[in-house]
Amino acid sequence: MSEAKWYVVHTYSGYENKVKANIDKTIENRHLEDQILEVRVPMQDVVELKNGVQKATQKKMFPGYVLIHMFMNDDTWYVVRNTRGVTGFVGPGSKPVPLTDAEMAGLGIRQEDIVVDYEIGDTIQVISGAWADTVGTIQTMNMQKQSLTINVELFGRETPVELSFAEVKKM
Repeated sequence: MSEAKWYVVHTYSGYENKVKANIDKTIENRHLEDQILEVRVPMQDVVELKNGVQKATQKKMFPGYVLIHMFMNDDTWYVVRNTRGVTGFVGPGSKPVPLTDAEMAGLGIRQEDIVVDYEIGDTIQVISGAWADTVGTIQTMNMQKQSLTINVELFGRETPVELSFAEVKKM
């Protein structure tokens, strides 16, 4: 298998987050985590002035488009292309064209590999995000997505939570 590349998918305008959620759910249901690595709706921070008050908000960089980091094959093409809200891949005809490294650098998405000093079974503390200050034991690690999964007790039962390497620290 060749290396994973970033592809651009055209969606109905306003449906970007719904398409992302649908693709994420399909990846989980069809166990394609090793083929479709990441789905992103690129956002940018914007300061708006409304009624004399400055307010920081996030706006979509490319309305109507979703970026997908994946290995292109017939299965992944079919899954993405037949997701509700997707009108097609960007490229001539039905042949998707991957973004170049130069184009990805311009988007600021190309992230450096994070070197981690923890492994499965280690106890970690979440330092940012919705789960800040939560302590958990690492269940799984995905080096390609730079994420890990911990179990969190929620409503009296264990629930797996996926976090980025940057959101946690070793205890």
